[in-house]
Amino acid sequence: MDKISEMLTKIRNAQMAGQKETVIRPSKLRFALAEILKKEGFIEAVSMEKEGLIKITLKYYQASKTRKIPAITGLRKISKSGQRIYIKNKDIKDVKNNYGTAILSTSKGVMTGSESRKLGLGGEYICEVW
Repeated sequence: MDKISEMLTKIRNAQMAGQKETVIRPSKLRFALAEILKKEGFIEAVSMEKEGLIKITLKYYQASKTRKIPAITGLRKISKSGQRIYIKNKDIKDVKNNYGTAILSTSKGVMTGSESRKLGLGGEYICEVW
């Protein structure tokens, strides 16, 4: 299974189960992706554990005293291992009318679609989060 797909699936499943945190196997790309999710406000925290694992603390909004709503309502992997999707900076579209974020892997590192557009960079279109 693809490393990024596995990470996104673990986050999706943990939020559907109402868990507070999830742990994934480490890689530089996964950690950079988790840092972007933290910076964009989709998760509470991300840290590297002593055992060499990445711990992601999930974010929820309190709807009522007993009900929590996950901050991430959807995750979609765009570029897959069988079909890589590369995109130019002019072709980067807004995700869910700016309620979501596109994440790209560029020559300057992993960044959001808006950062990539500002810097005039294109790259591999990894995923969309909203």
